[in-house]
Amino acid sequence: MPDLATPLIAWYRDNARDLPWRRPGFPAWGTLVSEFMLQQTPVNRVIPHLEAWLARWPAPVDLAADPPAEAVRQWANLGYPRRALWLHRAATEIRDRHGGVVPHDVDALLALTGIGDYTARAVAVFAYGRRHPVVDTNTRRVLARAVEGRSQPGTPARRDLSAMEAILPPDDDAAGIVNAAAMELGATVCTARTPRCAACPLSATCAWRAAGYPDTGDARRRQARYEGSDRQARGAVLRELRDAAHDLPQESVLAGWPDALQRDRAIDSLVSDGLVEASEGVLRLPGWVSPRPRRGA
Repeated sequence: MPDLATPLIAWYRDNARDLPWRRPGFPAWGTLVSEFMLQQTPVNRVIPHLEAWLARWPAPVDLAADPPAEAVRQWANLGYPRRALWLHRAATEIRDRHGGVVPHDVDALLALTGIGDYTARAVAVFAYGRRHPVVDTNTRRVLARAVEGRSQPGTPARRDLSAMEAILPPDDDAAGIVNAAAMELGATVCTARTPRCAACPLSATCAWRAAGYPDTGDARRRQARYEGSDRQARGAVLRELRDAAHDLPQESVLAGWPDALQRDRAIDSLVSDGLVEASEGVLRLPGWVSPRPRRGA
């Protein structure tokens, strides 16, 4: 296999974006929060939310001290709000199991709510400088093209970690840079639809380029349409509850929604996910305490 680490490191040093979680001294808690927020959400949307979150809750114990309703409210329009609930639970677990300090061990991180293999490795590598392969969608695309000669990666698999491990240098710091560089390259140059191959540091050894850029198919999962979906209805229910300073009668929430069955389905699913609590015909965010429900409001 050609040496990919050396050109990746050199390119990254000159081209990496200035992102908050890459700055010296950025806390491990901030790295963990950023990884939760970056799941299926663009960087430019995440940064202001991340800054506001850390200003309000600079450490896990600060978030754990507030009810989960506040996490859901602060999450605002980031989407996939279960991440806010999971992050609150993870903060509580960090407080109770790890003395308020985000753990550095991958297995300990995996034991926290809402943390999968990617996030656990990302925190261990980027917050603590541990040597592990870290693979996201962008990394998988870079490896598929540069190493395997495919236009798009296949479905995620454990072999992706082995492929990334194979290009990592032995030094911990250098390995961390290569992990970050592969992600950055996939996000800014080796993009899914319009790769800028002339600007790629791997162009001289890229297997896909050498093969003449063949279309080898695309097995990526397509995201369902948002407009008119249950996801949109769920978001609308949460928005009403976030904006309210009190509990709301269930019949008043999304009362004008065009599909009553979809509205009810959205509420039921939110209750099932723990994002909404329902009691005696009243809805509230989880753990939210108000003096008395304002019926008819």
